[in-house]
Amino acid sequence: MTRKLFVTTALPYANGPFHIGHMMEYIQADVWVRFQRMLGHEVHFVCADDAHGAPIMIAAEKAGKTPQAFVAEIAAGRKKYLDGFHIGFDNWHSTDGPENHELAQDIYRALRKQGLIAQRTIEQFYDPVKGMFLPDRYIKGECPKCGTRDQYGDNCDNCGAVYAPTDLKNPYSTLTGATPVMKSSDHYFFQLSSQRCIDFLTEWTATPGRLQPEVLNKIKEWFAVDEHGHVGLNDWDISRDAPYFGIEIPDAPGKYFYVWLDAPVGYLASLKNHLAKIGVDYDAFMAEPEVEQVHFIGKDIVTFHTLFWPAMLHFSGRKVPNHIFVHGFLQLSGEKMSKSRGTGISPLTYLELGMNPEWLRYYIAAKLNGRVEDIEFNPDDFIARVNSDLVGKYINIASRAAGFIAKRFDGVLSADVGVEGRALLDGLRAQRGTVQALYEEREFAKALREVMLLADRVNEYVDQNKPWELAKRAGHEAVLHDVCSVCIEAFRVLTVYLKPVLPALAAQVEVFLRVEPLRFGDAARALGAHTIGEYKHLMQRVDAKQLDALLEPPATELPPPGGEPLAAEINVLDFAKVDLRIARIVECAPVEGSTKLLRLTLDVGEGRLRNVFSGIQSAYTPADLVGKFTVVVANLAPRKMKFGVSEGMVLAASHADETIEPGLYLLEPGPGAKPGMRVR
Repeated sequence: MTRKLFVTTALPYANGPFHIGHMMEYIQADVWVRFQRMLGHEVHFVCADDAHGAPIMIAAEKAGKTPQAFVAEIAAGRKKYLDGFHIGFDNWHSTDGPENHELAQDIYRALRKQGLIAQRTIEQFYDPVKGMFLPDRYIKGECPKCGTRDQYGDNCDNCGAVYAPTDLKNPYSTLTGATPVMKSSDHYFFQLSSQRCIDFLTEWTATPGRLQPEVLNKIKEWFAVDEHGHVGLNDWDISRDAPYFGIEIPDAPGKYFYVWLDAPVGYLASLKNHLAKIGVDYDAFMAEPEVEQVHFIGKDIVTFHTLFWPAMLHFSGRKVPNHIFVHGFLQLSGEKMSKSRGTGISPLTYLELGMNPEWLRYYIAAKLNGRVEDIEFNPDDFIARVNSDLVGKYINIASRAAGFIAKRFDGVLSADVGVEGRALLDGLRAQRGTVQALYEEREFAKALREVMLLADRVNEYVDQNKPWELAKRAGHEAVLHDVCSVCIEAFRVLTVYLKPVLPALAAQVEVFLRVEPLRFGDAARALGAHTIGEYKHLMQRVDAKQLDALLEPPATELPPPGGEPLAAEINVLDFAKVDLRIARIVECAPVEGSTKLLRLTLDVGEGRLRNVFSGIQSAYTPADLVGKFTVVVANLAPRKMKFGVSEGMVLAASHADETIEPGLYLLEPGPGAKPGMRVR
């Protein structure tokens, strides 16, 4: 029976280019989709940019652009990645598209009609300078447990404590440095804790085949009942206050959907946009019982996709997902890849170095399975799998036989290849069901291992029959013809099995063999006395120098330390000209008429006090600085300002790009430092 599949990957946040983790997920989904299409199934494979939320609004503001223009610029760069790695999405859309606005609001209205939306007044931190409520990521302060400074509003990096932003000591906004104030606001909640939701989710998650066992085990923890009889599901805050870049909540002026409500709706919106382009009615399509909804996601977003998303769909009267396929992370040297930490692989650099995208497709597929496991990128293993397996075992079969068929037999394959040849080919064809089942279950590593074992059989046949020697012997033309024809036919069968992973290479093989696009069923049929085309080498081996360049990218690709390049080199004599001294802050006060400056009165150990103006008002309140020690440039020429004379410069650190690391940090010496000590 022909299946109808609606397949998606997680929506990438539209604040930056794709990273290698995106490509791993897209390759996994793309391989599965291509396999389904080779079976003749109807597949609609869509994705979109996740375009909303406070981070994008703030990043766009800093870039001097509208959020729409900021997102459009990111979206314009997607195609070179997708095309480069042969990712065959049918449609790429945006959650800021009209379809998503309409669908998100319709779903909300349906949930409200079901009595599952509650309105409550909550208190949150509010930045009085920025004029907005602050998400946790924009609040820092001192850990309430260990006192470590500059910790985010949800957990401490130093001691691991978990807390609410309101628990922080001396909190400040990372956007402006202002001390946040508590302010109340009406918020809207999806009542996930209701018994109706719990009953539905209990049944939905337990449906066989819907979730992987390890995902189901994790979900069962959330449904555990505590000693008070409470199930571990809380109501979900789905609203945010203006200013916010998102979708307005109906009948609630100044309120917007939290980005995680409208983001998964983007799956439906992209499908609707796609179906409109091809003339298919979206509502009618989604109403068909046979349509299967399948999501490929990473393990870090399981909660949203296995609790909030199916409940939203079910109680708004919509089809729920049939399968949520969860994968782990891609690691390098045992660490999750991270471009910001310098442990990532740039997909764009990979392409710019001229590396074959199907090397990476094959390598990732050869590591993936149907479980939620992290996979390791090992450079030596990468070279071995491509050079030894893909080129040495598979490609080599065609290259060892094609020349003889072309030169000796006018490109025509033998119609009857003899008993030994038939036995080999029958053995290859007999594994079609095994390979097919492994692809279906996303056990790609096992599928490719099986294919390479079949390639070993073919190479053993070649080594036993030695066509290069048969070509030298008189009277062995017929045997040579049969042996080389078996090789080409075996190569075709193996190409069928590899096509989901290597679509571009398979297209080259189809041209070489002069056959229609290969489908999975073609593995069972013989070509017979078929004329093939000219063989051209299909794939080069990995050059280790390319891999070295990929793993050690040029300095221009890595962000400079602190977000800006180092200054020109100086010698020790140049450094000695700068007299850095320890100073104690005796007094501190705001400067009237300035929103940036603080007036610091400093004791630098010289028997008098100095007056220094510093632009740190956004990060510090005067009372917090009195009595602290810092570092001052003591021999800087006095500077006359309209507020007075500044006799030095205190040292503070910041990142050049505050969207990456906001905040300003006054340098403080360790215990025991005294005013006047020189920093050497």
